[in-house]
Amino acid sequence: MKRIILTFALLFTITTVFTSCRDEKTTKEKVEDTFEEAGDEIEDAAEDTKDAVKDASEDVKDAAKEAKENVEDKLDGDE
Repeated sequence: MKRIILTFALLFTITTVFTSCRDEKTTKEKVEDTFEEAGDEIEDAAEDTKDAVKDASEDVKDAAKEAKENVEDKLDGDE
């Protein structure tokens, strides 16, 4: 009976030691992680915006080129 109690006490002690030694982040580390994630998201959004502006400018160039060709075709047809 005494060995069972000592065994349980030893197991309890070992469990407590491993449970209390968890690596928990401090508030400062949590805030730093949040800022890093926000910075990454801002960079991603900036890249997406850059790509969208580039695509839009190419679409405008294509539309202007097409409009110019249409006008030239109309002028050539009227003469």
